[in-house]
Amino acid sequence: MWVPVILYFSVIAGFRGTVPHGLSLEIGDTVQILEKCDVLCIDGLNPIIFIYFLKNACVKNKGYVQFEMVIPTEDSVITEMTSTLRDWGAMWKQLYVRNEGDLFHRLWHIMNEILDLRRQVLVGHLTHDRMKDVKRHITARLDWGNEQLGLDLVPRKEYAMVDPEEISITELYRLMEHRHWKKDTPVPASSHHLFVQMKSLMCSNLGEELEVIFSLFDSKENRPISERFFLRLNRNGLPKCPEKPERHCSLFVDLGSSELRKDIYITVHIIRIGRMGAGEKKNACNVQYRRPFGCAVLSIADLLAGDSKDDLVLKVYMCNTESDWYQIHENIIKKLNARYNLTGSNAGLAVSLQLLHGDIEQIRREYTSRFTHGVSITRKLGFSNIIMPGEMRNDLYITVERGEFEKGGKSVARNVEVTMHVVDSSGQILKDFISFGSGEPPASEYHSFVLYHNNGPRWAELLKLPIPVDKFRGAHIRCEFRHCSTKEKGEKKLFGFSFVPLMQENGRTLPDGTHELIVHKCEENANLQDSGRYLKLPFSKGISLGNNSQAVKTTKESFWITSFLCSTKLTQNGDMLDLLKWRTHPDKIAGCLSKLKEIDGSEIVKFLQDTLDTLFGILDENSQKYGSKVFDCLVHIINLLQDSKFHHFKPVMDTYIESHFAGALAYRDLIKVLKWHIDRVTEVELHDHIQEVLKAQEYIFKYIVQSRRLFSIATGGQNEEEFRCCIQELLMSVRFFLSQESKGTSALSQLQAVFLSSFPSVYSELLKLFDVREVANLVHDALGSLPTVMHGDESLQAVKLQSIGKTVESHLYTNPDSRCILLPVVLHHLHMHLQEQKDLIMCARILSNIFCLIKKNSSEKSVLEEIDVIVNSLLDILLRTILEITSRPQPSGSAMRLQFQDVTGEFVSCLLSLLRQMTDRHYQQLLDSFSTKEDLRDFLLQIFTVFRILIRPEMFPKDWTVMRLVANNVIITTVLYLSDALRKNFLNENFDYKIWDSYFFLAVIFINQLCLQLEMFTPSKKKKVLEKYGDMRVTMGCEIFSMWQNLGEHKLHFIPALIGPFLEVTLIPQPDLRNVMIPIFHDMMDWEQRRSGNFKQVEAKLIDKLDSLMSEGKGDETYRELFNSILLKKIERETWRESGVSLIATVTRLMERLLDYRDCMKMGEVDGKKIGCTVSLLNFYKTELNKEEMYIRYIHKLYDLHLKAQNFTEAAYTLLLYDELLEWSDRPLREFLNYPMQTEWQRKECLHLTIIQNFDRGKCWENGIILCRKIAEQYESYYDYRNLSKMRMMEASLYDKIMDQQRLEPEFFRVGFYGKKFPFFLRNKEFVCRGHDYERLEAFQQRMLNEFPHAIAMQHANQPDETIFQAEAQYLQIYAVTPIPENQEVLQRDGIPDNIKSFYKVNHIWRFRYDRPFHKGTKDKENEFKSLWVERTTLILVQSLPGISRWFEVEKREVVEMSPLENAIEVLENKNQQLRTLISQCQTRQMQNINPLTMCLNGVIDAAVNGGVARYQEAFFVKEYILNHPEDGEKITRLRELTLEQAQILEFGLAVHEKVVPQDMRPLHKKLVDQFFVMKSSLGIQDFSACVQASPVHFPNGSPRVCRNSIPVSMSPDAARVIPRRSPLSYPAVNRYSSSSLSSQASAEVSNITGQSESSDEVFNMQPSPSTSSLSSTHSASPNVTSSAPSSARASPLLSDKHKHSRENSCLSPRERPCSAIYPTPLETSQRMLFNHIGDGALPRSDSNLPGSDKAVNTTPSSWSLDSGKEARNTSESGKLISPPVPPRPAQTASPARHIASVSPSPAGRSPMKVNFSSALSFEQGSVQSFTPSPVEYHSSGLISNSPALSGSYSSGISSLSRCSTSETSGFESQGSEPAVTVPSYSISEEPVRKESKTPPPYSVYERTLKRPVPLPHSLSIPPAADPPALPPKPQLVRPNNLENSSRRTEQVPRPRPLPRKVSQL
Repeated sequence: MWVPVILYFSVIAGFRGTVPHGLSLEIGDTVQILEKCDVLCIDGLNPIIFIYFLKNACVKNKGYVQFEMVIPTEDSVITEMTSTLRDWGAMWKQLYVRNEGDLFHRLWHIMNEILDLRRQVLVGHLTHDRMKDVKRHITARLDWGNEQLGLDLVPRKEYAMVDPEEISITELYRLMEHRHWKKDTPVPASSHHLFVQMKSLMCSNLGEELEVIFSLFDSKENRPISERFFLRLNRNGLPKCPEKPERHCSLFVDLGSSELRKDIYITVHIIRIGRMGAGEKKNACNVQYRRPFGCAVLSIADLLAGDSKDDLVLKVYMCNTESDWYQIHENIIKKLNARYNLTGSNAGLAVSLQLLHGDIEQIRREYTSRFTHGVSITRKLGFSNIIMPGEMRNDLYITVERGEFEKGGKSVARNVEVTMHVVDSSGQILKDFISFGSGEPPASEYHSFVLYHNNGPRWAELLKLPIPVDKFRGAHIRCEFRHCSTKEKGEKKLFGFSFVPLMQENGRTLPDGTHELIVHKCEENANLQDSGRYLKLPFSKGISLGNNSQAVKTTKESFWITSFLCSTKLTQNGDMLDLLKWRTHPDKIAGCLSKLKEIDGSEIVKFLQDTLDTLFGILDENSQKYGSKVFDCLVHIINLLQDSKFHHFKPVMDTYIESHFAGALAYRDLIKVLKWHIDRVTEVELHDHIQEVLKAQEYIFKYIVQSRRLFSIATGGQNEEEFRCCIQELLMSVRFFLSQESKGTSALSQLQAVFLSSFPSVYSELLKLFDVREVANLVHDALGSLPTVMHGDESLQAVKLQSIGKTVESHLYTNPDSRCILLPVVLHHLHMHLQEQKDLIMCARILSNIFCLIKKNSSEKSVLEEIDVIVNSLLDILLRTILEITSRPQPSGSAMRLQFQDVTGEFVSCLLSLLRQMTDRHYQQLLDSFSTKEDLRDFLLQIFTVFRILIRPEMFPKDWTVMRLVANNVIITTVLYLSDALRKNFLNENFDYKIWDSYFFLAVIFINQLCLQLEMFTPSKKKKVLEKYGDMRVTMGCEIFSMWQNLGEHKLHFIPALIGPFLEVTLIPQPDLRNVMIPIFHDMMDWEQRRSGNFKQVEAKLIDKLDSLMSEGKGDETYRELFNSILLKKIERETWRESGVSLIATVTRLMERLLDYRDCMKMGEVDGKKIGCTVSLLNFYKTELNKEEMYIRYIHKLYDLHLKAQNFTEAAYTLLLYDELLEWSDRPLREFLNYPMQTEWQRKECLHLTIIQNFDRGKCWENGIILCRKIAEQYESYYDYRNLSKMRMMEASLYDKIMDQQRLEPEFFRVGFYGKKFPFFLRNKEFVCRGHDYERLEAFQQRMLNEFPHAIAMQHANQPDETIFQAEAQYLQIYAVTPIPENQEVLQRDGIPDNIKSFYKVNHIWRFRYDRPFHKGTKDKENEFKSLWVERTTLILVQSLPGISRWFEVEKREVVEMSPLENAIEVLENKNQQLRTLISQCQTRQMQNINPLTMCLNGVIDAAVNGGVARYQEAFFVKEYILNHPEDGEKITRLRELTLEQAQILEFGLAVHEKVVPQDMRPLHKKLVDQFFVMKSSLGIQDFSACVQASPVHFPNGSPRVCRNSIPVSMSPDAARVIPRRSPLSYPAVNRYSSSSLSSQASAEVSNITGQSESSDEVFNMQPSPSTSSLSSTHSASPNVTSSAPSSARASPLLSDKHKHSRENSCLSPRERPCSAIYPTPLETSQRMLFNHIGDGALPRSDSNLPGSDKAVNTTPSSWSLDSGKEARNTSESGKLISPPVPPRPAQTASPARHIASVSPSPAGRSPMKVNFSSALSFEQGSVQSFTPSPVEYHSSGLISNSPALSGSYSSGISSLSRCSTSETSGFESQGSEPAVTVPSYSISEEPVRKESKTPPPYSVYERTLKRPVPLPHSLSIPPAADPPALPPKPQLVRPNNLENSSRRTEQVPRPRPLPRKVSQL
C-alpha cells in the first residue's frame, strides 16, 4: 500500500544500489521521498542503517520538478565542507597521477583534519567560543586547499558562505577583496617577541656553577631596553633545573617594529660562583663569590632574515681587566679588540633563538606547547608602547652602578661585595621582593659580584623590586658593603652601608635618575636591624629628608644607584599631587591648572578619573573664574587620548562619562566656551588653541549631552527650549565658519579641515537629544554650507570628502528617514569630485557604502526613489570615471598598482549595484531622458565600452568567479534592456554602424569569457551556476541572432567583419549556442551572393579564422558535423546551392585536417603522425585553398618538426618549398616569421645556405652540390668572388664526403591504416615509409605501435575487407617493400664507385613492390611448383621518397600474377646471376672467405629438400604440360636453356672452388663434384658439346675443366651473347655482389690465385646449418649488425602456420614475401652491387681500357656498409636538379682479348632455341632485378640462421632456385615472349659510337611540374645502346625532349601543381 508522504533524509553510509530498482547513494546525499509503502527498507535491511532522517529541510523551487532542490537546513559550513571535499576528492587523485606527491600528501592531511573538525561540529557539544574557533580553522583549511588546487575564492561572512544574490554587489566585492588581501598580503604584525632557550655552555675549564643573564641592549642609546632573563647552570654547563622549562626558556615580549633593527643586541653576561681566583686551590677558601666569567653578544638583525630554529653557538669573551667588565658588551659591539679576548678556543654558548610576530594571545594559541610546558615572560623596561587600561604595575628598577671606597688602612684595594635588602618601616626585611630577572624566583637579598682588588668597582647590575603599593610608604633600601678576604678563612667583613627611602613624606616616590648615596661606616658587629637609628641620617648627597636637619658629613666614599619607577598607582610628580589635593590648597588652583599641560601624559592617564573629577569639581565650584581654564585642561586631556600610546584609554573616558560624570550644569559653560572659540576662528593668534578645541569637539559634545541629560533627569526637562536655542546658535556659528572660503592653504582651511574630521562623531550624541530628521536637517545644513569651489586647498577637499564618508557610515545615514534628506547633498559633493577626477579612492568608498545599504531585492518606495536620484545624478559620471581610470596606464609601484586596482573594482561594483537595482521603470526613464539621438548614441557607446572593460580577464583576480558571474548577470540583463533602444532608434534610415558594431563586439566577447565556459567546471560547480544563472552564453547568442535578423539589408555592413567573431562563438562546445549561431553564416552567404554574385569574402574569412581559432584549441568533431549538416540543410533551396555546397565541403575538410593537426600536436615527442598531419594540412592550403601565407607558415612548422626529429634531409626538402616560391630579385620583403626585412635575393640566399646545411647533415650531399652550383652562379654573376670561393670549397667538401664517408641505405615499409578511429589524413589509406638508419621491420613495427597505442596489428598481407574499413577501431598493416629505382644510366656505367651509385638507388623513388605466393587450382603434393603462382603488387606514390615527409600516400596499385613457369624462369635467372657474381668475386679476390661460394654451390648441387632443378623438369618438361600449354613453348625452351646454363656455370664454379678451397673443406668439395655429375646425369647432360652446338663457354678468367680440351669454334660476339627472354611479369634483377666477367681462361686465373682477397673474414663468416646448403641463403651478415629476433607476431603479416615450410614461400625472396619470421633475410646489404652486362662474353671484363659498353662495373663492397644501393628514378623534366658529374674515363684502347674475339668466324643467324652456352655467363646490358629482402632478420653468428622458421634454409631444395639472392638495380622489365635479339659484331677498325645526348637527371630535389613520367613496358621501349654515353663533366639543366619522353613514357600521371613562382611580400 503506497501512501503519499514527504520525507527528507541524508545518507550517512554509501549504498551501491546494485539490486533491482536500487538507488545508488553516496555519503551526504539528500533524498526526498514522495510516497512510501507500509515498510520502508533498502534491500530488506533496516533503513536506519543507511539513512538519517532530517527534521529540518527545505525544498527550493518547489513545484518545478525539474528545478526542485532539497536543501538540508544544516550549518552552511557543514554544507560547504561536504561539497568541497567531494570536489577535492577527484582532484586529489589527479595529483597522484600527475606525480605531485608533496601537494598530494599535504592535501590528504588537510582533508583528514577537515573531516575531524566536521565531526566535532556535527556532534554539537561545542561551546560557542569553541565552535567559532573550529569554524575558523575549517574555513582557513578550505581556503588553503582551494588556493592550492586553483579553485574559486569563497566569499564568507562570519565563517559562512554568502549568497551573492542576497547582498549588494559592493558588499560582495568587499568580502572578496577582504579575503583576497587576507590571503595574499597578511597584515604586518606591530608586536614582536623573542623566544630564548638556553641549551648549554661549552667550555673546557668549567667546574663551577654559573649564572647566565640575558637582556636586550640598545647600542644607539647605550642602555638596556628589557628586563633580565636570569638562569643558573651546573658545573657541566647545563641548566640546573632541566625539569622546569620556565627556568631556561623565556619570551622577551612587546618589542615594537622600531626595535627590530641592527643596533639592538642580545647580550649575555656569565657569572661564575666559586673562588676568588679561577686557579686557586680547592682548599684555599670555602666561601663562594660571584665572579665575572664571560660575555656574548648577538645582533637581533641576524634573526630578521628568517625564523631560524637551529641552535646558535655564541662566542664567549672575557675582558682583559676586570674594571672594564661593566662595559664589556659595549666593547664587543664596538669591536674594541684590545679590551677583551676569547675565554677559550672552544668556548661557546649554545642557545635557541626565534622571533615570533603577533599579539601575545595569538602567540599563545599558535605555540601552545611552549606555553604549556612553561616559559618565563621578560618584559620591556617600563611601560609598553601601548598602555592598556586596567594594567596593574608597581615595579621599581634599581641599577647598582658603582662605588668609591677607601683602602681602609690596607696596602691593597678591597674586594667589595654589595648586599641589598628591602626594609619596611618597622625595620623588618621584606621577603622575596628582589628579582634578579625572569626565570628565577624573587629573593630577599642580593649579592653583587666581586671585582678583585678594586676600590672603585663598577657593577651596572639591574634589579627589579616588585613592591606592593601598600608596602611602599615607609620602606627603604639598605645596601651593605663588605670586604671579601682571599685568605683561608675567606671571611666577609662589613665596613659600611648606604640606604635610600622609597617615598617622601609628601607622598612623592623616589625620583627617577641616578642617586649618589652616602656610605656610612660601621663595624662588623654594628646592629643594623634597628633601622630607626640610621634613618635619621642623611642618605644622599643630593636629596635630604624634609625633617632631617643633620648636616651631611664630608666623606670620600660614595655609592651610586639608578632608579626607575614603573607604576600605575604611584606618582613622582608634585604638580599632579597638588592638583588632586586642590581643596587643601585653594590658592594654588590656578597654578595647578596651568601646570597640568606640563605633566607627563602617563601620569595623567594613571589618575584619569581622579583628574576629571577634580576639573569638574573646580568648574562647579567657580565656573566664572576657572571655566575657561578648566575647558582648556579638559581639551588637553581629550587630545592626550588621541595619542596612540594612550588611545586605549578612550573607553576609560567613555565609561567615566556614562557612569561617573556628575556635572549636570557643565553643559552651559561648555557650550558657551565652545561657541566663543568658534566665533573667533578668524583671529590668527588663537588658531592653534582653537585647532586643539576643534579636535576635542567629539568628547566636548559628549560631556554637553551627558550633562544636559543629567540636568533633565534632575529637573524634569527644564530649560529645554533654551538648550535647543543654544545648540542652534552653536551650529549656526559652525555653518558660518564652514562657509568661509579661503584661497590656497590657510589657517582657516586648516581649522575647517580639523572640524570636519571630527564633526561626524557628533551625530550620535545629537541623536540622544533630538529627532532623527532634526539632526539630519542640521547635518544637511552644515554640509551644504561647505564651499563648492574645487580649486581651493586640496587637503581641505580631501577632509571634506572624508567627513561625507563618515556621514554615510554613521547611524544617522542608515535611517531611511534621514537618508532621503542627506542623500542629495552627499551626491552633490561626490559628483563634483568625480567630475574633477579627484579623491577617487574616497569617492569609491563612499559610493560603496551607499549601495551597501540598498539590498538587491528591496522594493520599498524609498529605495526606488533613491535609485532614481542616484541614476539621475551619478550614472553618467560613473561611466565616464570608469572609462577614465581604466584608460590610464597603471602605476609602476606595487603599492600604487594595488590601490589603482582597488579603486577600479570599487567603482565597477558600484556601477553593477546600481544597474542591478534598476527596474523597468528606471531604464525607461533613463532612455526617455535623452533629448536627442546623439545623446542616446553616446550613452550606448559609452556603456557598451564599459561593459567590454568589465569582462576583461584582468578586471578581477583569477579566482573571483563568483564576482564575475554576478557581473555577467547584470551585464546581460542590461544589454537586454538596451537592445530594444538599439532596435527602435538606430535601424533603417537611422542606422548607425558604429553602435551596432560595438553591440555585436560586446556580445561576442561576453560569450567567449573563460568564466562562462561551463564545460571546464566541475560537475557540482556547473550545476550551481546553471541553477542560479542558467547558461548566459545561450541567452546572449539568442539575442545576437535576434538582433542580426533585425538588421535586414544592413547586414552587408558586417560582412565579412563579423565572420571571425561569430565563428569563434560557434566553436564554443555548447549545442544550443551552435544551433542558434551557425545559421547566421548561411545568411551571410546569401547576402554576399546578392551583393557580389559570390561569397568569396565569406570563404576567405572563414578559412583564415578557422586556422587560428582551432590552433588555440577551439572546435571539435561534433562542431564539424553540425556545421556541415546545418548549412547544407539551409542551402537546399538556394539558387547558389552548388557553390555553397563546395564552400561547405572545403571548410569541412579544412576542419578535419585542423582537428587532426591539433590532436597530433598535443603529443609530447615528434612522431610520424605529427609530420604527416602537417604535410596533409600544408598540401591542403597549397592545392585546394591556394593560401600562400598559410602555406608558408606550415612549411616552417613542418621544417621545425623535422629538425626536432633530426630528419635533416626531409627538413631540407621542406624548406625547398619556400625557396621555390622566391626568385633572385631585389624586391623588398617584409619581416615575416623569423626572417628580418630583406630583399628577395637575400632571403633566397639564406634559404639556400640553410638547405645545403641540412642536406649535408642528412648526408644527401648530391643535392647539396646542385644548390651550391646554383648559388655559385649567382655569386659569379655579381662578381662576388669571395663568396664564390667559399661556395666552391663547400662544393668540393661535399664531393669529398661522397667518396670518403659512409652512408647507410634505408629500408622502406608499407603501412596501411584501417578503421574509423584513425585521423582523416590516415583513415583507410596506405603509405610507404622511409625507415630510419639501422631501422628494420620489427623496430619500425614497434615504433608505429607506440605512436598508435590503441592500434591492432594485422597478421596478414592481404587487402582488408569493408568491415575493417568501417570498424570503430584502428588496424595497422605493416610489411617491407622493395624500391624500384627509375632508369638511370649512372647505375649502368662501369667504373663508377658504389658509394656514388648507392645514392641513386634509394633516392627519388616513386615505385615499390612486394610479392605474395599462392596456389591456383589443385595443389600437387608431390610437386608444389606446378601450381605455385606469385601475385606481384607495385605501389606508386603521390610523391617520391625522400621528400618533405618520411612517408607518402600510395596513389596507385598495380597487381599482376606470374605463372609457375614464369616464376621458375625468374628464379633460375636470379640464381645464375648470383652464381656468376660469387665466382667473379672469388676470381678477382674480392672474397677473403669463400664460404658464400661454397654454400651457394652446395645449395644448388645438393638441393635435398625441394628437389632442385629436377622439380622444374618434372613440372614443366613433361609431355603432358607441353601439350596442355602450347603457348608456353618459348618459355619452356627458355627454362631449359637456363638449366643448362646453370650446369655450365656450376662446372666452372667448381673449377674455381677447387683452386681456392682450404684443405679442411676438400671432402666437401669432393662431395660437390660427385653430386654435380649425378645432377648432370639426372638432367641428361653428358657433355656440353653434345648439347649445345657452340664452342666452349668463354668465362672471363678461365673455363671449366671439362672444356679445357674442347676445340674452339669461331663465333661472332653476337652469338656469344644470350638475350634473356622474359614474360611481361619478369623484372630486371641485380646481383648484391660486384664482380668482373668470367673469362674463358678460368684455369689459368684459378691457378694464379695463391691467397685470399683483401676483404675481412668477418664479412663472410658463415656457419652452415646442419642440413645441406641451399641457393636461397648465400648471404652473410654484416659484422655491424647483431642478430635480430624473429618478427613479433603482433605486427608481422604472417601466413598461416601450415605454410611456414611450403614451397610457395620458399620461392620468394625476403623482400617479396610478407615480412615476418617466416621470411628471414640474411643477406648483407653491403654486398648489393650492380652487375652490368656487356655484349661479348669473350672479352676480359676487368680490362680498364675497354669502352664503356664492354666493361663490367668493378665495384668492391666496403666492409662497413649495411645497406645496398637502390637505383633512383630517372627524370628529365626541365627545372630539375641534375646529377653531379662522374669523372671522365681515360682514353680506351682495344685489348688483345678483344682482337681474339673479333676475328673468330661468326656463324649466320641462330635459332632462339639454340643458345650458345659459351656466352651463358655473359651479362646483358639491361641487367635483371631481383627481390630485395627486408633487412630485418640478420643473424650475428654468420650467414645462416638456425631458426626452423627459415623457409630459405640451406637444406631446402627448391628454395635453392629462388631469386632471393639478388637485388634490383634497373627499371627495365623485359618481355618474356620476345625472341632473342642478335647484336651485330664489331670489327677491329670500328670506333665506338657514342651518344651526344647528356645523361638525364638522375634525381630531383624538387619538381616544378605537376607531371611525372611513367616508364613504358620493355617491349615498347627503345633498346639500350651498346655503348652508354659518358656522363657530362658537370650537371646542367637539360631541356626536355618530347620525343625521348614519349618513347619512354606512355602516360603522364598528374601531379599537384606548385604555387606560382611569384610570392607576396613575405
